[in-house]
This record gives sequence, C-alpha cells and structure tokens, in this order.
Amino acid sequence: MVQPLLLIVDDEKPTRDALRMALEDHYEVYTAANLAQAQAILSSEPIDLVLTDLRLGGDSGMDILQYGKTLDDPPNCIVMTAYGSVDTAVEAMKQGAFSFVTKPLNLDEVDLLLQRANRTRTLEEENRDLQTRLAPSAGLEKILGDTPEMQTLFTRIRQVAPTRTTVLIEGESGTGKELVAHAIHALSGRPKNKFVAVNCAALSPQLLESELFGHEKGSFTGAGQRRIGRFEQADGGTIFLDEIGEIDASTQVKLLRTLSERTIERVGSNEPIKIDVRVIAATNKNLAAMVREGTFREDLYFRLNIVQIDMPPLRNRKDDIVLLAHAFLKEFCRENGKSDKILTKPALRLLRNYSWPGNVRQLRTAIEHGVVMSSGREIGPDDLPSFLSASSSDAEKTVSAKNIGTDAEPLAIRLEKHPNLNLQWVERQTIRKALEIAECNRSEAARLLGISRRTLHRKLAEYPELATDFPSST
Repeated sequence: MVQPLLLIVDDEKPTRDALRMALEDHYEVYTAANLAQAQAILSSEPIDLVLTDLRLGGDSGMDILQYGKTLDDPPNCIVMTAYGSVDTAVEAMKQGAFSFVTKPLNLDEVDLLLQRANRTRTLEEENRDLQTRLAPSAGLEKILGDTPEMQTLFTRIRQVAPTRTTVLIEGESGTGKELVAHAIHALSGRPKNKFVAVNCAALSPQLLESELFGHEKGSFTGAGQRRIGRFEQADGGTIFLDEIGEIDASTQVKLLRTLSERTIERVGSNEPIKIDVRVIAATNKNLAAMVREGTFREDLYFRLNIVQIDMPPLRNRKDDIVLLAHAFLKEFCRENGKSDKILTKPALRLLRNYSWPGNVRQLRTAIEHGVVMSSGREIGPDDLPSFLSASSSDAEKTVSAKNIGTDAEPLAIRLEKHPNLNLQWVERQTIRKALEIAECNRSEAARLLGISRRTLHRKLAEYPELATDFPSST
C-alpha cells in the first residue's frame, strides 16, 4: 500500500530532521524550510498532508494554508505553534486548517493528528467518488452522440468499465480518447478512484521514466528529493497513458514488467513496490503496424490490447455534428457571458459539409470562434473560421455546374492537378453539387451526372449523409 505523502515545513533544520526521522516509517516525507520551497513541492507532488510551523522566519504558515486551498486536491493542513499563539492557531482552523498542535511537540500527539487528518481526507475522497459513480450516466455525460457508432461505443464502455481489464483506445487526434478513459474510470467502481493522466509524448525518455515510476534522491543530476511516480499516485485507481506509441524501447520494457508483475521500481532503486492500478492506454497511431515494423514490442502490445476501443472520426458520424455544435454553442455562450445564440442554416450546412480532420476538438474550437466573433444573436458562415469557407469554396470550384456533365474536365486530370484530393471525396462532392443544382430531384441529378437513376440510388446508399441532406423530391 502506498504511504500518504506528508510535507513538513519548518525554518529550523533540527526540527525538520527530527520530525522526518520520527514519521518516515508511516509517511512519504517531504521537507521545506520556507514558503517558496513548500509551494514548489505542493505544485509538483500530490501531497496529502501538511505539517507546518506558523512562523517561518519572514513567511507565515497561513500563506502555505492559503496556497494549499487553491490546489485541485487540497491537502489537510496541521499547524504547529508556540503555546502563546493558540489564538492565531484557532484562526488558522477557521481559515481551513484541519487542526493545530503546540510546541514543544509531543510526537505521539502529532502522529495521532496526522492519522485523523489522513483518515478524514480518505473518507471525503471516497464520498465524492461514490456520489460521482451514483450520478445518472456518470462518466458518459461529456461524450455526445446519437449515431449508431456512438451507441456502440457507449455499450462497450459500460461493458468494460466494471472490470479491471487493461484497455487500449485507438483513434485520430481530437476524437475524445481521454473522455472515454474518464468515463471508464468513473464507471469502474475502483475503491479510491484516483485518475492520473500522463501524456507520454510530452516528455523525454529519461523524464518519462521518472514521471511514471518515480525516482530516489540523488539517482540522477537534479534529483534533489525522492519523487513519487504516477503509478504510485494512481494506486487503487486508474492511470491513463496517452500517446502510448511514443514511449522509447527502454520504457517499454519497464512498463511491460509493471503490467506483468503489478510492481514498479523507482529510478535509482531495485526495491519492487506493489501497486493496484487499472491501466488505460491511448494512441492515434496503429500499434499493430508499429509491431510489424519493429518499433513497438509485440509482448507489450498484447498486454495493453486486452480490450480495444476504436474511436470513430467525426467525418464518419456526420449526424452528430449538429448535436455537438449546439452543445458547444451553449457552453461557450455561458463561458463568455453572452446571451444564447443560434446557428443559421447556412452555418449548419457549412459545419456539416466539412470533413473535420481535427475531429471533435476542431469543431469545438470552430464554435468558440463563432461565439466570440458574432456580433448579433445569429452565427452565420462569416462568423465561423475561414478554413470552413475556404474548404467550401474549393469544393464549389471542383464540382461547379460548368464541369458537371458532358463538358466536365476528366476526373483524372483534376486529380493530377490536385494530387491530395481523395477519389471518394471528389465523387461525394460531385453528387452533392448535382443534387443541389437539381434541388433534390434525383432524376435530374442523375442526368447531370451522366448516370442512371439506379446508379445514383446505389451511390446514395454508399453515402447515407447525402440521402439525409437531400431527400428525394421525385
């Protein structure tokens, strides 16, 4: 079991050292001599408990208390004070301190207070997590979608969440892989339900190894104190390893051992530490292809890919675009203090027709742009990002009325001029333009395209979003 993380703050080194030696058997102890050192540790480590002197030379323990309250997961703070400053200590409790203890210290009393503070913190965390798990659709409320692809995704999340199975989420950037990881975690019923996320692509190999597994003091240059790694932080809960395809060969070996043996070793130590962590990994790469290329270990891939969840790109669930757009519209109107706005039909058509290479994340930023740039209640095409209009303009040029029919420039020549065009995309846009010109008259659209009506019907079956956008008039 991972020990609670305790920060001792006192400007007198003998006091710090004595407390550390007395408490380090039951706590992972960090020490600081002043406010700046304490803030640095609190900002970088998930400290559970703080034991701080009220007077720190030119600083005050009250400042540490106030800084701790600004953190996402504030530690419980116990204030040490001289006998004559009890009134000040009582004031500290009014400001949020868990308790206070007077000097000279009774170590048994200190230990008892720390145990109570840690037990209270654990109960509060479990209560918050229980309320989250009992909430309707807990974990799924931030994942929007009504298409069959999304309903399949929701079913898969509900099936895998209650288990302890390792999950691999694959999908393009911006599809919402971390939201799915949060949903699995929220529905998992893990006892403590700590969720710790690590972006494996954001750190160098040495830093990533230290971040994941922690390090001992002096294990490398700059390792001034022992550091608890993300796996230990997530003990009893879930660790989310984003961009897992970016880890180097050495870290792959160490991660494989962790998954196989359920233990970790800090950098600079050979002592195994038992952990109970549910692992969820995500990547925008094809790990199976990387295994074939020899850039990702096959045995690690099999350990990670016990259950795979594939995230559908937004272009494959066009019917969700309007739903997502309206949800983001409401969110950004509220965040920016604006009255409710609406998207005009031309704006919605523009959103729906775009291919969204950046997926849901790109759509979200486009709606935020529209909310900020629109001056009235309506958001029209001109209020949306310019890349949408540019894409629409390019499509119009490619499939204009002049090149539909017998006078059309041969498709092979168009593709030669524009090698980045996708053949299916060109076909879909050509059919779309013909249906627009024919005003949904499918017989006329087929004539413009130079194909039979039966062939057009077959193509519409291949592109169901066109059949939805252009219901038959004859």
